[in-house]
Amino acid sequence: MARDALAATADAQAALKKKTAAARSWILFDSSGEGTILDADKYAIMHRVQIHARDLRILDPLLSYPSTILGRERAIVLNLEHIKAIITADEVLLRDPTEENVIPIVEELRRRLRSDNDINQAHGEGRENINGQHDVEGVEEDESFVESPFEFRALEVALEAICSYLDARTTELETAAYPALDELTSKISSRNLDRVRKLKSAMTRLTARVQKVRDELEQLLDDDDDMADLYLTRKLAGASSPVSGSGVPNWLPGSPTIGSKISRASRASAATIHGNENDVEELEMLLEAYFMQIDGTLNKLATLREYIDDTEDYINIQIFVLAA
Repeated sequence: MARDALAATADAQAALKKKTAAARSWILFDSSGEGTILDADKYAIMHRVQIHARDLRILDPLLSYPSTILGRERAIVLNLEHIKAIITADEVLLRDPTEENVIPIVEELRRRLRSDNDINQAHGEGRENINGQHDVEGVEEDESFVESPFEFRALEVALEAICSYLDARTTELETAAYPALDELTSKISSRNLDRVRKLKSAMTRLTARVQKVRDELEQLLDDDDDMADLYLTRKLAGASSPVSGSGVPNWLPGSPTIGSKISRASRASAATIHGNENDVEELEMLLEAYFMQIDGTLNKLATLREYIDDTEDYINIQIFVLAA
């Protein structure tokens, strides 16, 4: 009897362990920037955001999927290095929020969404103040206000974070590599050769990571249908309204960060764009800004590779001369 009790306890512990292993830690942000920690299994997540298991599998850290931005009917599935998120028209689900590299994204999402929400509320109060008044200037200012769809604001945070992260890793590599290469040309030794070999390997791995992000952005930019799939708010409005595309999507002014400054100029020109189902210009301008940034990072790595190749050629010549 005691053996049966021990067996039952062991089975219960095993079931609890299995359940705990299946559940993953997520943080859920709503449109006001309020975050809630969720410990949910894949079925709960799939039901909440209405995506298939194959889409959720892309976010599994145990599987090596390349950088991916997928548009689904009601969600954007985002896999960019350590940033693994699901974006809907009014929520962001970010995986493993306590990981070291993810914490800055959590804080930036909270700050950016709260800031945008405050601006939106302030603008709403301003509109109430001018209602009923025949102030032409005030009406013009009101019409010039444009609000970004929630999914694009969340996507911008993720793109800015991954581009900045990879650029920082590139800068760190440059800081270590260029002095090491110069030291090798002045003194050829086993220690210096091994150091440069390790740096070259690190550069090759980093280049592949940057290339994957760049390729994903380029692929999106080359396909208008894929970009249209990311317009979740527009699709939702079209599904709930008999007449879609009759209004102008509002843009929220960006926060004072580098990425937002890039896109703020784009938003000014996007303010006159009507909600045409086939129009993807506002998203195209957003993606182009970060494509240029990641392409610049890739160019820095290409320059470093050329410097390494030149150094290797010089070393080979030196060794040949000494051998002769």
